[in-house]
Amino acid sequence: MDRHGTLANIFRLGLKELRSLWADKVLLVLIVWAFTGGIYSAAKGVSQELRNAPVAVVDEDRSPLSARLIGALTPPYFKTPDLISMAQMDRALDQGRYSFSLVIPANFQRDLKEGRRPTLQLNIDATVMSQSFIGASYIQSIVAGELNEYLTGKRDSSAPPIRLTTRVRFNPNLTGFWFGGVMEVINNINMLTIILVGAAFIREREHGTLEHLLVMPLTPFEIMMAKVWASGAAVLLAASVGLIAVIQAIMQVPIAGSVPLFLCGAALYLFSAASIGIFLGTIARSMPQFGLLFILTIVPLQLLSGGVTPRESMPEVVSDIMLGAPITYFVRLAQAILYRGAGLDTVWPEFLAITGIGAIFFLIAHTRFRKSVTQTQV
Repeated sequence: MDRHGTLANIFRLGLKELRSLWADKVLLVLIVWAFTGGIYSAAKGVSQELRNAPVAVVDEDRSPLSARLIGALTPPYFKTPDLISMAQMDRALDQGRYSFSLVIPANFQRDLKEGRRPTLQLNIDATVMSQSFIGASYIQSIVAGELNEYLTGKRDSSAPPIRLTTRVRFNPNLTGFWFGGVMEVINNINMLTIILVGAAFIREREHGTLEHLLVMPLTPFEIMMAKVWASGAAVLLAASVGLIAVIQAIMQVPIAGSVPLFLCGAALYLFSAASIGIFLGTIARSMPQFGLLFILTIVPLQLLSGGVTPRESMPEVVSDIMLGAPITYFVRLAQAILYRGAGLDTVWPEFLAITGIGAIFFLIAHTRFRKSVTQTQV
């Protein structure tokens, strides 16, 4: 068949895939939710910052200094401190009512004035891992500042020999949901592409429509490419809406780089992700099996891609293995463009790596698909 006929077949089969997707309301709702409410809830609901942490104070001193320390624990970092007794403290922590409890001993102000080093006890509920260490450092800094100002009239205890000036780039206020919202878009592009393509392949095999395609003058390459462009187009459109409407318009997250350049990189990565979805679809015999394969393979790859934790903090062997995964380069590309405003002159190595690894994954998926077609025909 000539090239024109191949492209026509790919286009028509892709339209069939889009009609099937439109008829599948569950998947359609999943896509819409993932790039709208899913992005917003993931960014706003899972905060790594200290906000409104419940704190209790056992004030056995009842002095002006203890009242000053209590008054320094203010919103938005902490809720208004509750004054409790020593007998109530352990039970309150056991019940999870407070994340922090500060014990100010009796005669604290007097001992401090007389040059002694009285002890303040801070109890932390470390089950709240993300906030326990941050809150402890905040309370330590607040208490140290108040005590220094009380004793010397200055917040700092001593002048350092140098002046260290810190400038925070790309996220000057260290706002956590800026990072969370954009990373949710990246993760959803990966997951939904694989799910849509794999589910479409398994659905056709379960409904018997794959056999109908095999008796037509179609090649496995045409069938694969139709699924790739149709599912990729649906995900890319949804990702564009999520990035522009939800991230930029609703959440007011500034995008430093070029959105069209990012979408070009995403379109290139969709080729790799769709190939992985087809490969998993040829291995799994049912949707439950596909779901288990997805959890065992794709979720770990996504967690190790560098979007959750820096790759530099991973074991070297894990970091080296992840160099063979296209999502590693996609995360690096997306962060460089969207966070740091990188241009094509900076991210072209990632574009090249995604293209090369995507071609390898496509060839592997194509080989597996042809074998499954032969087994089906037999």
